[in-house]
Parts: sequence; structure tokens; C-alpha cells
Amino acid sequence: MKKILSILALLIWVFASVIAGQMIVGWPMKWILGDALGLPVWGAVYTALAYSASLALIVLVPMHLFKKWKVSRKDLGFNSLPTWTDIGLAPVGFVAATLLAAVFVWIFSFFPWFDAEQVQNVGFSPLMTSPFDRVIAFFTLAIVAPIAEETIFRGWLYGLVRKKTATVMGNIWSMIVSSLLVSFLFGLVHFQWNVSVNVFAMSLVLCAMREITGTIYSGILMHMIKNGVAFWLLYIMGIN
Repeated sequence: MKKILSILALLIWVFASVIAGQMIVGWPMKWILGDALGLPVWGAVYTALAYSASLALIVLVPMHLFKKWKVSRKDLGFNSLPTWTDIGLAPVGFVAATLLAAVFVWIFSFFPWFDAEQVQNVGFSPLMTSPFDRVIAFFTLAIVAPIAEETIFRGWLYGLVRKKTATVMGNIWSMIVSSLLVSFLFGLVHFQWNVSVNVFAMSLVLCAMREITGTIYSGILMHMIKNGVAFWLLYIMGIN
């Protein structure tokens, strides 16, 4: 029972910290900048600071308050340097995640409340035309976001949940349960049904890639590929 409560506490802590990080940064910036916060450069600053605040709350605070939540580089998935396997696995994972997401979206499309065509709000206007604005948006969405999100979800959270579940169930079940819990929360924090289903599928693949490599490097690269392709379709090709 204690293990279950501990895992539940981890999930709640990450969810609350992600929201808190956005509020801690977003409210002061909105008060100071007003409508200017919608400009790409300030949107990039907000995103970087919000992720930094969330990471600090999620990783650093528990390390000082809870001994059982202390993590090592191995727990975070940074226990070695990137390898050629990480690089080669990333595009394979991208294809697998895309196919799996398509299956999930097709299944959910039978429910009347599910809108597969709803456009995701990524914080940047799809009408941007300035090259500088596009560079800023690309760096934020395809570089900063993947590194931060993989460190939080497939790094810190998956590492700890995996360690805790492994003490009460077999290795295979521990991997399955950890992947489902982390992926469910990852989908939940995106607050949009069609996006949540998509990233849930992606997270399952990312968790599997961490199991294969023992690190999150391939996951970061795959996440960058996915966001980079999405950026190209939305901001270059104009496809929603």
C-alpha cells in the first residue's frame, strides 16, 4: 500500500509542478508584458522559464526534502554518453510512434466527443512570417521542449516509478505499469483530447526506447524529430 501511495504521490507531484511552473512564470510575465507576451521571442522566454521552473520543482525540491526521491544520473537516463544506437533508434521510434498514434486516433474517432482535427495550441501563431520568429519558435518547440519533457517524464518520473514498481512486481509488469502511468500523465498535462491520445502513444514508444538503451538520449532525439516535423507542417507548409 505504501508503494502505491508513493507512486501516486510522484504522479501528483509532477502534474502539480508542471502547472505551478507555468503559473509562477506566466502570471508575472503576463502582468508585466501584457499582449506582448504573444510575441514569439517572449513566448520562447516564457516556455524556457516555465520548463526550468517545473524542472526545479520536480527534481531539485524533492532531492532536498525526500531522501527516497533522490535520483542519480542513471535514474534520469543520463548515465552515459549518446551512442550510435541512440541516433539510429530515434527515426525508428518516430515511425513506430506515428503508426501507433494513428491507430489510437482511429479508435477514439468513433467517440462523438473526440475531435481528431482540433488544432493544438503550441504558444506560437501559425501566421508567423518573419524568419527570426520562425527560428525562435523552432528552437523552442523542437529543441527546448523535447529536452525538458524527456528529462521530466521519461527521465525523472519513469526512473523512479520503474524503481518502485520493480520491488513489488516482476520486471515485465513493472515496465508495462510504469510506461502506462507515465504515458497517461504525459497525455493528461497536454489538456487536449486529440493531442493527449497522440502523445500517449508517443510516450509508450519513448518508454520502450529507454528500456532498450538505458538512457533518454534516443527519446530526446525522437521527440525532436517529431516536433521538428510538426513545426515544418504547421509553420512552413501551413498544414494544421
